[in-house]
Amino acid sequence: MRKNGKERRAPSKNMKFEQFQKETGFRFTNERLLKQAFTHSSYVNEHRRKPYEDNERLEFLGDAVLELTVSQYLYKKYPLMSEGELTKLRAAIVCEPSLVRFAHFMSFGKLVLLGKGEELTGGRERPALLADVFEAFIGALYLDQGMDMVYKFLQLTVFPKIDEGAFSHVMDFKSQLQELVQRDGAGVIEYKIHQEKGPAHNKEFVSKVALNGETMGTGIGRSKKEAEQKAAEQALTNLKNIEKK
Repeated sequence: MRKNGKERRAPSKNMKFEQFQKETGFRFTNERLLKQAFTHSSYVNEHRRKPYEDNERLEFLGDAVLELTVSQYLYKKYPLMSEGELTKLRAAIVCEPSLVRFAHFMSFGKLVLLGKGEELTGGRERPALLADVFEAFIGALYLDQGMDMVYKFLQLTVFPKIDEGAFSHVMDFKSQLQELVQRDGAGVIEYKIHQEKGPAHNKEFVSKVALNGETMGTGIGRSKKEAEQKAAEQALTNLKNIEKK
């Protein structure tokens, strides 16, 4: 394509990585690590004369770093959660579908270096490839900047999703609330369905949880169980805020 008599060229891969660093604020000391994080094996196979290295080793490292940092965050955020519940929640956060969503959020697909065949078959949007790239980037960031910078990156991409309740479907807030009340000898918990809304095929339930007759949390869900879980989550937040005062 020409514009004003000049051919318009697609931005080079170096320009893409420079723009990424500028926009995100994650600037690498060793930019070779950054490029390696986004280099698929198909690209290496087509450029054997140049010293390219694919991202598979970085993916291996990033997987371990991600598990550790997410584990640390969950351990501190949910002090009443059991080992089994923490493991279940972490698995939901670091599974492939979740990593793909995080990669999309960062527009990682645009940066991946692919071989022509992989490009033509839609590799840039392939879930497994994007999940691997996300882990590889974390591995590269860890090697270049250390754990603190990885934590900063996860505060932008992963931790907000945890705080927003994106993984609440695997969390048992009712058990946490029961444990907290029993630990402190605070009294009796009671759940009540306060309201049912909508047609039979698309009902919405409103649940309230009370401690010694005083409402501590309200939750809305597509099932009674979901509504009660959300009510318990709100009650936990309210009780912890009271403890801090």
